[in-house]
Amino acid sequence: MRTTAETSGRPLPAAGAALGSAPYRDDNLLDRLTSPATLEHHYRHQERRERAILARRLALAGGEVLSVGCGWHPGRHLFPAPAFRLTAVDADPACVAAAVELGGADEAIHGHAGRLELDGRAFDVVLYRLVLHHIAHQGPLQPCFEEAARLLAPGGALVAIEPGLWHPVGAALALANAAHVATRLHGTPDDVPLSPRRLIAHARAAGLEAELHAVGFGWRRMAPALQRALAPLDELGSRPRLAPLGHTLMLIARAGTARRRAHEARR
Repeated sequence: MRTTAETSGRPLPAAGAALGSAPYRDDNLLDRLTSPATLEHHYRHQERRERAILARRLALAGGEVLSVGCGWHPGRHLFPAPAFRLTAVDADPACVAAAVELGGADEAIHGHAGRLELDGRAFDVVLYRLVLHHIAHQGPLQPCFEEAARLLAPGGALVAIEPGLWHPVGAALALANAAHVATRLHGTPDDVPLSPRRLIAHARAAGLEAELHAVGFGWRRMAPALQRALAPLDELGSRPRLAPLGHTLMLIARAGTARRRAHEARR
C-alpha cells in the first residue's frame, strides 16, 4: 500500500528547511522554575482530554493512522493497537528507530512533512501532534495540509494538536519570539503558537472540512492546584466561541468527498 520513501512530536522541515527542530537549551528560565511533577500532571490531563475529544468527534473503532513528526511519542495513547495500525514518520532517524522498538508504532519511516512519498488515500487519520508549530518556524504550513488531504481516505480526518496564539500564554510566547528572548525563556526559538483562524483556513484551502476544539485552557507551568482549578473549564472547549481561546487546540479536518472533488478540480 505504501512506498518507501517529537515533547511529543519533533518537527519535520518543510521543503528546503534544515533537518529537525532548533536545538533545545536546557538551562532556560522556565525549566528551572518548573518541577517535573508539575509537567507530568499537565501531560496526563492533556492526554485524557485528547482521547475524550477524539472519542466523541471521530468515534473510530480502528483503521490506518499516519503520525507525522512522531518524535518519541507517536500518538499510541490516541490510537491503540491492535485496532489501529500506526505508521510513524520523522526526520530524525533515532525517533524512527525508537517508534517501532518501543511499541509506539507498527511501522516507522524516515521522511519530511510535505514531501512524503506515500500512496494517496491510504489513511483514516493523519496526525500532527505538537509538530506544526515547529514547522511554522521553518516554512509555510499549507504543504502539510495539502499532503494530508492527498493521503486521507474518503471520510478520513487530519488531526492537529497545537498551541494556540489567542491564549494569553500563546500571545506572550509570540512576543518572546519577536523579542528574540524565547530561547533564554523556555529553551527554543521554534515554538510558534498558531492562529486558530489560520489553522481553519489552511484546512479549508486544502479541501478539508474543519472543526476546532480547545484541548485545555491551563498551562503546563502552572502549579497543579491551579491546573486542577481550571480543568472544569476544559469541558467547555468544544463551544465555538471558547475553542479558539484554548492554550492547546485540536483541529479535526475531514476529507469530505464532494468538497475534496471540487478542490481537486480547481488545482
